[in-house]
Amino acid sequence: MTKPRTPLSDVLRFRYLGSHEIEELAELWMALHEQHTAIAPHLEDIVTSVSPEESWRRRRSQYLSWLSDPDTLAVLAERGGEPVGYAMVTIRENPKGSWDRGDRVAVVQTLSVPAEYSAYGVRSALLEEIRRQVGAMGVREIELTALATSSDDIHFFEQEGFRPFVTTMVCRIGGVGAHD
Repeated sequence: MTKPRTPLSDVLRFRYLGSHEIEELAELWMALHEQHTAIAPHLEDIVTSVSPEESWRRRRSQYLSWLSDPDTLAVLAERGGEPVGYAMVTIRENPKGSWDRGDRVAVVQTLSVPAEYSAYGVRSALLEEIRRQVGAMGVREIELTALATSSDDIHFFEQEGFRPFVTTMVCRIGGVGAHD
């Protein structure tokens, strides 16, 4: 008789990173960058993709800036000491407008879980950890973005309780595609 396999999410450990540990996210970020590039070929005429290394250089700089705010969370999920995903979450003030979303909103800037771990509940576990942490900070809403062509991601987020709120449209200025 074989022992039942323990789901990956049951043995996850979360570690909160400081700016001095940010390099630990490089490989996971570059894998996400490559995934995004592969699933969004419709954007090639609008945006110019950069190499994974250049993308990491830029994102690293952004992460360091965000981590200067003590409310920013860099959550690394590990299994057996190996990184299997991470989330970068910022907290922003929420201006009073047409919707009452609370004074502050958590923004998942990055949720990176390589495809080989997606069936093990790592994304769900990371989102649950984020909910727990930002809820303890008095934040009542979390927002995130997903590529429009990533129907699997969108379906996953809907299963996790997220709903579409706004749609961001992009276009290149001038030349092809400019209409009155």
